[in-house]
Amino acid sequence: MKFLIVLAFVAAASAAPLSADQAALVSNAWNSVKHQEVEILAAVFAAHPDIQARFPAFVGKDLASIKGSAAFALHATRIVSFVSEVLALAGNPAAQPAVKTLVNQLGQNHKNRGISKEQFNEFRSSLTDFLASHATWGDNVAAAWNQALDNVYAIIFSNLDGHPVA
Repeated sequence: MKFLIVLAFVAAASAAPLSADQAALVSNAWNSVKHQEVEILAAVFAAHPDIQARFPAFVGKDLASIKGSAAFALHATRIVSFVSEVLALAGNPAAQPAVKTLVNQLGQNHKNRGISKEQFNEFRSSLTDFLASHATWGDNVAAAWNQALDNVYAIIFSNLDGHPVA
C-alpha cells in the first residue's frame, strides 16, 4: 500500500510541471542569488547544523572557519550548479525526462549517504528563506518555487523510499 501511495504522490507532482511563466519566475529569483553560493550554503548550515554534520569535511567545525575554505566553496558551487541545471530545463516539457534523470541520481546518491527527508525539508526551508530575503519575492514567486520544489522533492523522496521515478 505504501508503494501505491508513493506512486500516486509522484504521479501527482510530475503531472504539474512548471509553466513557462512559473519557470521564468523561479529562474529570475534564482539568477539574482546564484552567485552567492557560499552564502547560500552557510545559511543552510547556520539554520540546520545537523546538515553540516553530514559532511565529513565540515563536521564539528566552526562555520566561520570553514566558510572561507576551498572545500566549502566547491561544495556550495556543486549545489548551486545542480539547481541551475535543473532550472535551465524547467518549463520545457520535452526536458522533463532529463530533469527526472538528474533528480533521480541526486536522490539515489543522497539515499546512499543516509540523508533523510527531514534534512531535505530543512534544506528546502533554508533555501526558500534565503531566496525570500535576497531576491524579488512575492506570493507568485513563492508559489512557483513551492511547485518546483514539490516536483523535485517527489522524485527525491521516491528514491529515498526505494522507488525511483521512471
